[in-house]
Amino acid sequence: MPNPTDRLSPNYFATLTARVNELRAAGHDVIRLDIGSPDLPPAPHIVDALTRSARDSASHGYQPHSGSLEIRQAWAQLYQNRHGVYLNPDDVLPLLGSKEGVFHLSLAILNPGDVVLVPDPGYQTYAQGARFARAEPVSVPLLAENNFLPDLESIPAEIARRAKLMWLNYPNNPTAAVANFEFFARSVEFARRNEILLVHDAAYTQVTFDGWHAPSVMEVPGAADVAVELNTLSKSHNMAGWRLGVAAGNKDAIGALRKLKTHADSGHFLPVQEGAVAALTGDQSWLLARNAVYQTRRDAAMSALRGMGLQPHISKASLYIWCPIPDPWRSMDFVLHILNTAHVSLTPGSIFGPGGEGYFRLSLVLPVEVIAAAMERVQNVERLQRANVQTCQLER
Repeated sequence: MPNPTDRLSPNYFATLTARVNELRAAGHDVIRLDIGSPDLPPAPHIVDALTRSARDSASHGYQPHSGSLEIRQAWAQLYQNRHGVYLNPDDVLPLLGSKEGVFHLSLAILNPGDVVLVPDPGYQTYAQGARFARAEPVSVPLLAENNFLPDLESIPAEIARRAKLMWLNYPNNPTAAVANFEFFARSVEFARRNEILLVHDAAYTQVTFDGWHAPSVMEVPGAADVAVELNTLSKSHNMAGWRLGVAAGNKDAIGALRKLKTHADSGHFLPVQEGAVAALTGDQSWLLARNAVYQTRRDAAMSALRGMGLQPHISKASLYIWCPIPDPWRSMDFVLHILNTAHVSLTPGSIFGPGGEGYFRLSLVLPVEVIAAAMERVQNVERLQRANVQTCQLER
C-alpha cells in the first residue's frame, strides 16, 4: 500500500545540504546564499526574556494549545500598532512557525478533490499541503509583466467556482514582489464573489526597504469574513529557529486549524512564548537598523549582478533577489554549475514551479563582504565561461 508521504516531492534544500556537505568535506569553502535563514540575532531584550523565563522552575510544563493569553494579546497589539487592525485575541492562534500553519491549514480545511489556487512561482509548501490533503493544486501564474501579481480575472470561471482556497504571499517569496492595499482589496472581493478562503502568507511584511510599508490583507474592511493571514517572527525579528508564527482571521478556518493542532502538537515552551511577547510588545526601532543592513546587502548584490550583465528585479522587501539567468542556461543547470565551480549556492527558480524556470533566487543572509566575495566568484566563473564560448567559436 502506498505511503501517504509518496504524495510529497523531496525537499530541495535537504538534498542541496547533502551536496554542500560533500563539497565542504572535500575542502571547498561554500558560500550559501540559497535558504532564507537570517544570520543576525534577535534584539537582546528578546533573548533576556527567554532566559529569564527558562530559569523559572514553573516554566517547564505543558502550555495551552492555543498559547498563553499574553502571546495572543501581543500579536493583536502588533496588528493594531502596525496595521491599525483590531484582532480579537480569541481569534488569534499561535503556530510553530508559519510553515506549520501552511501545511496544517491545508489538512484542516481541504477535502479530496478540492481545488487550491497556488501562485507559480511560489513557496513549495502551498502545493505540497494541498497534495497531502488529496486536493488539486492549480497554478496561478505570477508574471514579470504584471509585477509578479496574479491576474485574478484571468482565472477561468470554472476553476474559480471549484476553488476552496487561494494562497497569496506578499512581500513575495521567491520573487521579492510587493502588493499594495488596492490589490488586497481586489483579492478579498474575488474571494468573496467565488466563496474561496483567501490565505495570505505575510512572512516578510517587516523586512522592507526604501521606505516601503507592506500592508496586511486584514486592513481591508470585512477581510476576516473570507481571509486568514499567517505571520511569523522568523524573518521579522530574526527568530527563525524559535518557530513562532500566528494565524488570524476567519473564525471557522481558525477553529478548524485549532482543533487539528490539539491532536498534532502541544504548543510552545513557555519561555519561547515570553520571548515572543517581548519581541512583539517591546521596542521595535531596532528593526529599522536591521533592515538598513539588509538594504546595504541588497544594493551590493544588485550592483554586482548588473555588472555581470544580468537584470535582477528590484527588491523592495523580503530577504531575496530574483534574477533572470543568462542564456542558454536552465535554472537548475546554472545553479549547479555555479555551486560546483564557484562554490556559491543559489536557489534555482524552477523549484518554485514552472513559472520560476529561467530565474534564480539569491538570499541576503550573510554579511555584505561575504556577499561581495560570492558575487566576485560568480563573476569570475561567468567571465571564464564567456571566454570559453568565444574560443570555441573562433576554433570553428
